[in-house]
Amino acid sequence: MEKIEEFLAEREANNLLRVLEPLSFRGGGKIIHKGKEYIDFSSNDYLGFSGHSLLKEASKQAIQEWGLSACASRLLSGNLEIHHQLEEKVAIFKGKPQALVFNSGYQANLGIISSLYKRGDVIFSDRLNHASIIDGIILSKAKLLRFRHNDLNHLEFLLKKERTKFKQGLIITESVFSMEGDKALLGEIIEFKKRYNCQVYVDEAHAAGVFGSQGRGLAQPEEVDLIMGTFSKALGSFGAYLACAKSIKDYLINSCRSFIYSTALPPAVIAANIAGLDLVDKEPHRRKILLENADYLRNELLKKGFKARGSSQIIPLIIGESKRCVEISEELKARGYWVFPIRPPTVPHDESRLRFSLTYYHNREILGKLINDICQIFPV
Repeated sequence: MEKIEEFLAEREANNLLRVLEPLSFRGGGKIIHKGKEYIDFSSNDYLGFSGHSLLKEASKQAIQEWGLSACASRLLSGNLEIHHQLEEKVAIFKGKPQALVFNSGYQANLGIISSLYKRGDVIFSDRLNHASIIDGIILSKAKLLRFRHNDLNHLEFLLKKERTKFKQGLIITESVFSMEGDKALLGEIIEFKKRYNCQVYVDEAHAAGVFGSQGRGLAQPEEVDLIMGTFSKALGSFGAYLACAKSIKDYLINSCRSFIYSTALPPAVIAANIAGLDLVDKEPHRRKILLENADYLRNELLKKGFKARGSSQIIPLIIGESKRCVEISEELKARGYWVFPIRPPTVPHDESRLRFSLTYYHNREILGKLINDICQIFPV
C-alpha cells in the first residue's frame, strides 16, 4: 500500500494524476458538470449518432422484444438472432466474408491478436498503436517489433532483417491514430505485405463511419486480412467487431478467450449498432460537415502559428510541458470548453497536448470563438 501512495503522490506532483469527473448531462456536443454547461471536445461521438432518434428507437424495440440482457455468453444461451443480423450487416459494410462482434475494442484487440499469433511468430506494430494492440501482442508471446510512427523505411528495414526468422508475420496499424489524428500509409503497407509474406491487421476505430467514399473506413477489404472496428465512436453505440474470412471467425469462436468467456452484448446495444450502420448510408452529410469543419479548425490554428497536427477529425494542439498543458486546459474550461490535457505516458515527454475531438455539432461559430480564446490564452 505504501508504494501505491508513493505512486499517486508522484503522479500528482508531476501533473499526471488522472481523476474521474461525473457529468449530469451529455448530448448535442455539450455536457453539464457541476451545474455548468461546456462545449465537449473530448467525445468520440463524431457523427452525433449517440443521441439520434433512430438509435434510441431501435434500442427501445429491442428491449421490448428481448429484455435488458443477453443473460449468457454467446456459446450458451446469449446467442440471439439479432447478434447474427449485426454480424451479417458488418460483413457487408466492411466488404469481408464474415464478421464477429466483441464487447469492446479493447477486448477485441486483446483476444484476436493473442488467439491468432503465438510464440515463433513476429508482429510489426506502429509505435503509436493503441494500448490494447500492444497488450494483445504481449499476451500472444509473438515477437514484437515496433516501427517508428508511419516510418515506412524503418518498417521495411525491420521486415528485411527479421521476417524470415519467424513463422507467421503480421503488420498491424490503426488507420486513424487517436492521439496524432493522422492516417496510416495503408497503400505502402499492403505492398510490404505482398513483398514480405505478411498478414495485415487494421484497427479502424477512429475511421469507420467517417472516412471512405461511403463511410466504410480506410482499409481495403480485398487487401487487408483483418479489419477491426468499434461501434462506440462514429457509430454512436458500444462494442466492437472483426471483419475477416470465415475460417478465422470459426477459429476465434473456438479459441478467443475474450469472446468465449464474456456475456454477450445486450440486445438494445446490438439494435443500436445495426441502426448506426444504416445511418452511415442515410445521412452522409454528417461526415462531410465534420471533416470540413475539422480542416477549418486545423488550418486556422496553423495559420496563427500553433503546432496543430493530424488530417482527421482529431486535432492535437501540441503544448509541450505537462504543467502548462494542464493550465491551458483549465483556462479553456473556465471559458466553457471541455478539452483534456493528454500527457505522458500516453504521449511522448515534451509533447503534452490538448486533443480536440470534433463532432458533427461543432459548427463554424463555435470553432471561430474557440480559436479566438486559444489565441488569448496561449499566444504564440
